[in-house]
Amino acid sequence: MSKGSKGRERTIFLADCQSFYASVEKAGHPGLEDKPVAVAGDPALRSGIILAACPVAKKYGVSTAERLGEALKKCPELIVMRPHMQHYIDVSLQITKIYEGFTDLVEIFSIDEQFLDVTASLSMFGDPITIAKTIQLKVFSQTGVKVRIGISSNKILAKIATDIWAKKNESGIFTLHPSDVEKYLWEQPVSKMFGVGSRMTAHFAKLGMYLVGDVARTPLPQLKNKFRARFGKQSDIHAEVMWRTANGLDDSPVTPGTFDTPPKSVGHMMTLPRDYADSSEVDTILLELTEEVCRDCRRKGYMASIVTVSCMCSPFDAPTGFSRQMKMPDPTNHTSTVFQAVKKLFYKFWDTMPVRRAGVMLSQLVDDDTYQLTLFEDQIKARALEKVTDSIKDRFGNAAIVRASSLTTAGQAQNRALKIGGHYK
Repeated sequence: MSKGSKGRERTIFLADCQSFYASVEKAGHPGLEDKPVAVAGDPALRSGIILAACPVAKKYGVSTAERLGEALKKCPELIVMRPHMQHYIDVSLQITKIYEGFTDLVEIFSIDEQFLDVTASLSMFGDPITIAKTIQLKVFSQTGVKVRIGISSNKILAKIATDIWAKKNESGIFTLHPSDVEKYLWEQPVSKMFGVGSRMTAHFAKLGMYLVGDVARTPLPQLKNKFRARFGKQSDIHAEVMWRTANGLDDSPVTPGTFDTPPKSVGHMMTLPRDYADSSEVDTILLELTEEVCRDCRRKGYMASIVTVSCMCSPFDAPTGFSRQMKMPDPTNHTSTVFQAVKKLFYKFWDTMPVRRAGVMLSQLVDDDTYQLTLFEDQIKARALEKVTDSIKDRFGNAAIVRASSLTTAGQAQNRALKIGGHYK
């Protein structure tokens, strides 16, 4: 068993919200309890992808990430809800507060998954199963969302316990003891191992590994040699991660505030509602993306030295594209300065095919209050102006001030102001 700092065996939960977006929508719309419900993007904007499907919809074969049209063929009665991202964020934070009533060691893993270290809570709230059931009841009564909980001695085993078993059984709770890893986990197909997708499953098959146990039983030096032969000399870390996962080994603590660490980059990407072939329309999108990225940098207190521009062009079945970066003369978060670099990169590598997706990212970040302003451009005046416009947008919304180009048919700034992470608030 994994032990804490004082030698005590740890008790770790991975709490997963069932069909989170769909569950939140069902909870807010009485009468849909027994109806097939899915949350999906807008097909008119080429974002008609299933983001979440409730268990009733899944019985019809509807699955996450499939196209809305395909889902409707499987289930013509499917009730499709538009995503409301701000509401989902609010409910997720509400659930976090519930978890924090049981332990102060809560680590957000995603919007619908969180790790809890309840080791020190056992004496107050009971055994792990009792705590898990109490959490389930409390979350459901306050939010209408069902929670599945995997229990073990470390984070990777708790995650595996949730994904493979707790999500499938009636109670929504499963305990995977380290002593049972060989009995339960090693007999599973390698595709069920955390971090293994379809491509990695195919690679393992080429290596003659079909079960998790095939990976776990292979001595680590031998597995590294196999990975080097297949993936190259830089694959040792990947091999060790796979080996440790298969053996259920994980020493990482449950760490609150994981997302409070400084970012390595700030970026935005946009899938366009139609293909943009005219350079003036492309410029509009590049400027909007640059404004978003630079405003994010200013809000977080960073300047950047590296700008990256990415693009994907039509046709859909044989797309072309690129992702290129360049170093700017001085760190900056000034929209006009970054935009000149963005345009230079884009037009150097664009093959003039119609653009369907574009992205801008800033990296190699430094604190903007510690970097001395360059003497060669009037950044003080520019920063003062951008500070004013940023404050207006913070108070009245992103669409409070937009450029004239964003009011054209190419502009997406007003529509994006209604969204969080590409989905409606």
